[in-house]
Amino acid sequence: MATIYDNRVTRQRETLKDFFGGDEKEEIPDELLDRLFQFEALMTKYRCAIREITTKLEILNDELSASTKQNPIETIQSRIKRPYSIAEKLKRQNQPVTVEAISRHLNDVAGIRVICPFIKDIYAVEKMLIQQDDVHLIARKDYIRSPKESGYRSLHLVVEIPVFFSMKKENIRVEIQIRTVAMNFWASLEHQIRYKNESQGVQDIVKELKECADTIAKTDEKMQELKLRIENHEKKEA
Repeated sequence: MATIYDNRVTRQRETLKDFFGGDEKEEIPDELLDRLFQFEALMTKYRCAIREITTKLEILNDELSASTKQNPIETIQSRIKRPYSIAEKLKRQNQPVTVEAISRHLNDVAGIRVICPFIKDIYAVEKMLIQQDDVHLIARKDYIRSPKESGYRSLHLVVEIPVFFSMKKENIRVEIQIRTVAMNFWASLEHQIRYKNESQGVQDIVKELKECADTIAKTDEKMQELKLRIENHEKKEA
């Protein structure tokens, strides 16, 4: 009967191949196995940090839903970067592919995407989250007010939060992307074409996507304006 240890080794063979290279059928040296378990432990910490941030966001949304009957958050999505993607990013930064380099040089291993109905909700969610005394803002990039050349729009935050484990507390970084439903729809389609070739057909699609991004931005602004008018109308009738 396989032991828990054996099962862990079997489960991590794909990680071994993605992150450290080599043949997943080969015998795993003790040193490499130690690195593998260190990597697994670090990913667990990132998953815990995601849960901490997600809980904070859900509490804020529940509170506002009860007190103002408005939900500034439509959905919350999360992911942990795949081992292969982690290794590739470290290599692009000319960093060693080690567990230590991950926590030192990468801010987006743990990622959360917050989808909001309106643009003003994006900044409201940001303010409510950042003002919490255990959330430390590391970096901020506003691609809504300053879109990327491709037309990409989203608010990116890198935050650091304390996570309490059985023996100690650790500060873990999480990247948070906050965008509207329309921005997210556009970004999902743009992601499919991002790494395609440079053929004329692809370039035509990229151009049309940029035009769509501009149209979506205007639509987001118009929908926010209409919502404000509806709210003002309701106040007058109250």
